[in-house]
Amino acid sequence: MRTLSLRQLEALRQIAASGSLVAAAAQLNMTPAALTARVKALEETLGLLLFERTPAGLKPNMAGAAALESARKIEIALKEFSETMENIRTGQGGRLSVGVVSTAKYFAPRVIAAFKQVHPKVELRLSIGNRDETMEALRRFDVDVALTGRPPGDLPIDRTTIGPHPYVLVAPPFHRLAGKRGIRKAELAGEGFLFREEGSGSRSLFEYFIGDVSVDRRSLGIELGSNETIKQAVMAGLGIALMSAHTISAEVLDGRLICLDVAGLPIVRQWYVINRSDRELSPVARAFRDFVGDRCAHFLPRLAQRFG
Repeated sequence: MRTLSLRQLEALRQIAASGSLVAAAAQLNMTPAALTARVKALEETLGLLLFERTPAGLKPNMAGAAALESARKIEIALKEFSETMENIRTGQGGRLSVGVVSTAKYFAPRVIAAFKQVHPKVELRLSIGNRDETMEALRRFDVDVALTGRPPGDLPIDRTTIGPHPYVLVAPPFHRLAGKRGIRKAELAGEGFLFREEGSGSRSLFEYFIGDVSVDRRSLGIELGSNETIKQAVMAGLGIALMSAHTISAEVLDGRLICLDVAGLPIVRQWYVINRSDRELSPVARAFRDFVGDRCAHFLPRLAQRFG
C-alpha cells in the first residue's frame, strides 16, 4: 500500500461525486485519460475494482464505498493535523509543562486558568514541588517554564519579573509580641521557629534572615514540607514562622494569624517566570511566558500590597 497517494483518493471522491470520468476530470483539471490511469493504478494497488457502470453513471461498488469512507476519515485526519500544526505554530495549541514552586500554588492555578481561557486548545501539565524539585525538573527539561521566587544560579535561564514576593513573620493572635511595633530581631531570641525542609526557598530565606540570633528550631517531622502544616502549627501556638505573605493572606484577613512588626521585615523578593535559555521555547511556551509576564501581578494575593 506504499504507492497509495492522496491524489488517488481525491480522484476517487470526485468520480463518486460526479458519476462521470469526464466530469470528474474537468473538476480536477485533468484529461479523462489521465484520470482513468490514476484510478486504474489505485485499483491495481488495492487488487479490487471500485466502480460499476449503471444507467445513472459510475457508482462505487462495495469496495469503492469502503474506500470512500476511509478516504473521508483520512481527509478529516489531515484537516485536524493541519489545524494542530497551525495552533502549535501560533501558540494557540500544543503541549505545555509548567513547574511551580509550592509557595506559588496559592496564585498559580488562577494564572493558568486565565491562560487556558485565552488558549483553550493547549494541553497543559502542572508540576508542583519545592524549589530544588522544580529546578531539577527544569534542569532535566521536564518542564518548559517555571514560576519561582529564586532563579537558579547554575543554569542558563531567561527570567521575567512578574511581581513582588514579600516574606513576613507570622504568629498566632495571642503571641507575646502581638501588637508591638518595631520589634528588634534580638527580641526573637529563644522563640520557637517552624520552618520548611531543606531545599525550599523559604528555608533558605529563613537562614538568611535569622543570621546569628539564637532560636529554638522546632521540627514537625515528615509533614514539614507543607506550608499548610506550618500555618496550622503556628495557629495552634507551636511556634512562629517566616512565610511568604502570599501563603497566609486568607488567615491574616480573618484574624487567625498576625504578622509581627519586626525590623527588617518584610523581606521583599520577586516572583519570576523562567525558562532555559539554551533551548528554544515552543510557541505555546512563549505565549505562556508572555502572558504571565504581562498579567500575573494581577493574580497575586491582596495581602502583598500591605507589605509592598
